[in-house]
Amino acid sequence: MAAVLVTSRSRSPSNSAQRQLDEADLFMDLIKDVANELDIDVLCHKILVNVCLLTSADRGSLFLAKGTPPNRYLQAKLFDVTRDTELEDALKIARTQEIRIAFGIGVAGLAAQTKHPINIKNAYADPRFNSEIDARTGYKTELILCMPICNYEGDVVGVAQIINKTDGSKEFSPRDVEVFRRYLTFCGIGIQNAQLFESSVLEYKRNQILLALARSIFEEQSNLECLVTKIMTEARELLKCERCAVFILDTDHCESSHLERIVQRPGGARSGALALPPPAPTRFHTLFELGAKHSRTTLTPKHDSKSTLACIALAVAQSNKSLNISDVGEWRVEHGMIVDPSTDDAANVRTMLCMPIVNANKDVIGVAQLINKENGSQFTDGDISIFEAFAIFCGLGIHNTQMYENACKLMAKQKVALECLSYHATASAEDTSKLCQDVIPSAEVYNLYSFKFHDFDLSDEDTCRATLRMFLQCNLVEKFHIPYDVLCRWILSVKKNYRPVKYHNWRHALNVAQTMFAMLKTGKMERFMTDLEILGLLVACLCHDLDHRGTNNAFQTKTESPLAILYSTSTMEHHHFDQCVMILNSESNNIFQALSPCDYKDVMRVVETAILSTDLAMYFKKKSKFLELVDNGEFDWQSQEKKELLCGMMMTACDVSAIAKPWEVQHKVAKLVADEFFDQGDLEKLQLNQQPIAMMDREKKDELPQMQVGFIDMICLPLYRVLSDTFPWIQPLYTGTMENKRRWQDLAEKVEMGLTWIDHDTIDKPIEEFTASNEPIKDVEFTVTTLNCTRPVSDTTSTALVKPIKTSFHSLRKKNTNFQRPARSKLTRSLYAAPSTRDEKATATPALETPVTEERSSQTSKASKHKGRSNQGNTEKPDKVKPSKSID
Repeated sequence: MAAVLVTSRSRSPSNSAQRQLDEADLFMDLIKDVANELDIDVLCHKILVNVCLLTSADRGSLFLAKGTPPNRYLQAKLFDVTRDTELEDALKIARTQEIRIAFGIGVAGLAAQTKHPINIKNAYADPRFNSEIDARTGYKTELILCMPICNYEGDVVGVAQIINKTDGSKEFSPRDVEVFRRYLTFCGIGIQNAQLFESSVLEYKRNQILLALARSIFEEQSNLECLVTKIMTEARELLKCERCAVFILDTDHCESSHLERIVQRPGGARSGALALPPPAPTRFHTLFELGAKHSRTTLTPKHDSKSTLACIALAVAQSNKSLNISDVGEWRVEHGMIVDPSTDDAANVRTMLCMPIVNANKDVIGVAQLINKENGSQFTDGDISIFEAFAIFCGLGIHNTQMYENACKLMAKQKVALECLSYHATASAEDTSKLCQDVIPSAEVYNLYSFKFHDFDLSDEDTCRATLRMFLQCNLVEKFHIPYDVLCRWILSVKKNYRPVKYHNWRHALNVAQTMFAMLKTGKMERFMTDLEILGLLVACLCHDLDHRGTNNAFQTKTESPLAILYSTSTMEHHHFDQCVMILNSESNNIFQALSPCDYKDVMRVVETAILSTDLAMYFKKKSKFLELVDNGEFDWQSQEKKELLCGMMMTACDVSAIAKPWEVQHKVAKLVADEFFDQGDLEKLQLNQQPIAMMDREKKDELPQMQVGFIDMICLPLYRVLSDTFPWIQPLYTGTMENKRRWQDLAEKVEMGLTWIDHDTIDKPIEEFTASNEPIKDVEFTVTTLNCTRPVSDTTSTALVKPIKTSFHSLRKKNTNFQRPARSKLTRSLYAAPSTRDEKATATPALETPVTEERSSQTSKASKHKGRSNQGNTEKPDKVKPSKSID
């Protein structure tokens, strides 16, 4: 034979050496070489090249059998390989074309199905021949010899096909067929050995991956996302799929375990009856997805019902059985699922392998999905076996991470508890005995029925007596058989558990409780509440800021405090409620001790919901739903959901009720709030090296009036307006807020003009005085020079005697302050800056006007009225005002 035969990976025997061998010896050498080759790609390439040489064929293709009966098919391993085609080029062509032929279809498919060779002398005359490839490549196929490759058991493992002769023959001779058959008989054994070797390599690789994942479980136990992403990455690469997804099951709806713990009576045994309503339907809260547009998405109940992927995962979670779906569209039709194609997250999903993830207790904690096999086929039994191992490791990782997270929370809770215990203590027996023996004045004495109540004149002892009076006035002590000494001790303990911060202290809690009392009595809201709910609301008001540290939720999160680790949402509010429970659990402090188990659960639910409602983030979530009920003319507030909404709105109204107090009270309270905020801003600068927001930046304190206006417009007025429209007896809250808004607006304008500052108790005090001495200011004479006249005047200056300022600027006569240069120039610009044109002078409404003497000239008269702000666009010089006395 003149052709060169391939007998090794890198070299072929020379022509002279080939001639020295007889055909039998050459054939055996080829068989040995093929049998020793364990790389399936190299082996297939050798088979085709050697067959072409042995039969003088122009080119050949080799297909490997895939799938399981009755869905077996052929996949082109190498296609159109000539004796000169390099291995890399052949592999590249095969990957780009990806030809698949079902058993029984076409020439190769029939050869695989019948296990008999097919020898075609005229391809285009044979109906089994498909000419599409010729049309695409421009090559003309004339002769075809196609033969199955079987293993030692007689099963088809592939098909080899050679095309056209290079020696000018018009057909493949019987000798060619025999040589082809004998060669492929041994090649079948070689292919099976190579596939077994490939499987063992794959198994070894899988074991190495699983060992690496086992290490990752301990290395990534603090980060669930990193762990799941690493597992999905390995699974996708090993199983050759397009996408991977892991759904994490929501096993703790609405912190139910937390609620179950607190609704049990202190010191009591768990009752046989369910303490909580049945669990919500199974749903997922988090999706980790690899290979899609989004790597991680937080799910909602709506997503669970609209998402095809989530619905399939839900079915697997509920059945705890795997699903191997060959056609997702058919599955959707079988289960009656209708989706919008434009929003369907499974629009391009063909096949899917979905498997439950269980923890050590065999409980389903999630679902893993493999989506779209890269070759387009269904996932095999081998894929399922491998994926089971990944699901087990994923379950171990998720379970371990959750346990680690729980351990961290327990450690944080312990740290918080130790901190609280070291700081707080129950009220002493002496203080309790003294309060028990005190005479409690009437509600009228303390002005408890009024929305204008304030605590400025009350001593600490009076605050406790006023609190007792509210419980007595509501007849709660008698109705619920609260021991009087226990109530006194509880009030003193609550007072003791408030830290001495500037605003969120015991007196703030008293004011909030008094506003609730006034809403219930004066505002006649008690007609919508049961006695048990009234008790819960008063307790919630008194406890709603327990152990407040003078910093908000955002600060806890930024500093990664133990509280932020313990409570991911409504951080401080959850802590306040836990402190409330802690005091109730303390010895001789349980004012609910006489309640039945059912009443105890109900009142604790009211207290928890009410305290959590004081988080403004919760208020914004609930506000739209409350407004919707009011707009629909709702008058029945007795259902549990509507009652919780109403109580939440009332709690917010009470919490911010200082905004509706008389101006003197509101102004003083606003300064306390600002001081507390500024202290937090100082901490952020010191501890976090961050610039605080404006409301907490001490350097921007003069912006407080404008921020108060914004706070009123965004939160207070909408709330009080809808409450007063629905319940007209609480109109004073709305009226007081409107009045204070007007005052804050006035103050904001004066602060902006430099006429006052926020640190004063009243709004008419200026930031500076004309003189630093105690000498009273006499009449001040000004010289006004007008240079921006629009017409010529004979006299450009005139002198006018200004009378003592008694209207808008009578506060300028205050003493004991210095007039600094920047503020003085700002004041001068505000008072005396002229409009740029005569028309502006004629139409401008003077914000500040100074009366002058009757001797002023026409120009002086025109120059005496000006806008509060200078026209910055005026390029002419402003009117000069020269006081005859030194203003220093």
